[in-house]
Amino acid sequence: MKIGNIELGNQPVFLAPMEDVTDPAFRLMCKKFGADMVYTEFISSDALIRYVNKTTEKLTICDEERPVAIQIYGRETDAMVDAARIVEEANPNILDINFGCPVKKVAGKGAGSGMLQNVPKMLEITRAVVEAVKIPVTVKTRLGWDADNKIIVELAEQLQDCGIAALTIHGRTRAQMYTGEADWNLIGEVKNNPRMHIPIIGNGDVTSPQRVKECFERYGVDAVMIGRGSIGRPWIFKEVKHYLETGEELPPLSFEWKMQVLREEVLSSVARLDERRGIVHIRRHLAATPLFKGIPNFRETRIAMLRTETVKELFEIFETITPPERE
Repeated sequence: MKIGNIELGNQPVFLAPMEDVTDPAFRLMCKKFGADMVYTEFISSDALIRYVNKTTEKLTICDEERPVAIQIYGRETDAMVDAARIVEEANPNILDINFGCPVKKVAGKGAGSGMLQNVPKMLEITRAVVEAVKIPVTVKTRLGWDADNKIIVELAEQLQDCGIAALTIHGRTRAQMYTGEADWNLIGEVKNNPRMHIPIIGNGDVTSPQRVKECFERYGVDAVMIGRGSIGRPWIFKEVKHYLETGEELPPLSFEWKMQVLREEVLSSVARLDERRGIVHIRRHLAATPLFKGIPNFRETRIAMLRTETVKELFEIFETITPPERE
């Protein structure tokens, strides 16, 4: 599979862009475990063109994580074009436009998945951004605004006509947010539309190697994107790649090995920010990891773990954690 001139191999698996998750350290870790392409956190075009420090920091990428995409969002064409040009100077492999974020502070203001209620504006922005930069431009969006307005099959053709190099589809409507099940049948319908010739990337409810393989085989997508299934579990890419290559599950990774990965995540976060902010940032990963699932009477330990503000205290708590059964 290729996006523009970027070769991504057969059945590539991508790390989805996620706010407060896909920082440089996490991207590098997922890359190390086999992610074929990674995406930055989404970047506000309005904040970027004002050169807000916290926003411009998100442009930081490194060669070790390539190929890497920087994602932007916004509702005004001029701001998106200016932001796209700033992004191009940061030299990512791909510029991705977010038309899928469902959260109120984004979609409620007409950006992200809010654009699904204003398709002409969405197409205007997409066309203008494609024309403004030389790097490949891709789009990530949803099926439609709600169950009565699943417009993705027609919308995909319209976006393709704007000149995008690939399309990622999250198999939910904006109204669903992250609830219910992702509808991969509609993703497959887009992929199997004979008028579509750009790569189609599927996203939504991908939490196991078996599901990745099914998405490729059943729906014919060109790539699969993993989002929330990677939080607190960056090794999912290692499990997925092994399964795709061999047809067999990766021998179980030990509890101790996974705990060491979490320690590395903590230290990387602290090194990037500072001790207190780094630990606050990593709490989302610790809260989401399936590693602690099934441990009896874990509630108090979890609370203590998510309240600590020093590496020493956190790692001391880690030392007390044992799996339900030794692997």
